[in-house]
Amino acid sequence: MAAAAASTPQGVAERRGIPAAAFVEDVEAYLRQAGLEVNSALAFLQERLQQYKIVEMKLLAQQRDLQAKIPDIEKCLDIVATLQAKKDLGEALIADFELSEGIYSRAKIEDTDSVCLWLGANVMLEYSCDEANALLKKNLENAKASLEVLVADLQFLRDQQTITQVTIARVFNWDVHQRRSKQAVKET
Repeated sequence: MAAAAASTPQGVAERRGIPAAAFVEDVEAYLRQAGLEVNSALAFLQERLQQYKIVEMKLLAQQRDLQAKIPDIEKCLDIVATLQAKKDLGEALIADFELSEGIYSRAKIEDTDSVCLWLGANVMLEYSCDEANALLKKNLENAKASLEVLVADLQFLRDQQTITQVTIARVFNWDVHQRRSKQAVKET
């Protein structure tokens, strides 16, 4: 009976540290199994729902960061490809670059074998064009894979929020029904 009281979707206990919400089929058995009063169960479920929302906010921030990072990586790949193409043609590349906000300078880049990539945390390294191309492609693949995982995590999280909200409604409605039944028995 306890196994029928609550079940998790597809038997998943968690996904990347996000606990799966149990769908409650039999509220009375769920409360008995958990050893909770109705108000305690509702408080627990509300707290779990808030935890899911906090995790969702963090995942959405990570998703926004990755969605901003992917075009930057693609832009860097294009620039490295342009540098290599100009080198192969023996032409100089004329580029405008920003020195600071609103201040630009023009540069003539002739026959270069290396590029400097900003890695973050105040670190910039010089790579050959081929190494930079390989590194940027690897970073792009990793960013896209991370984005796919994040999207799947967000979908899992939304499913858990929905299950938790349904469970809250079921427990609340069960409690209302129980109170009305007791009130009806008292009146008769």
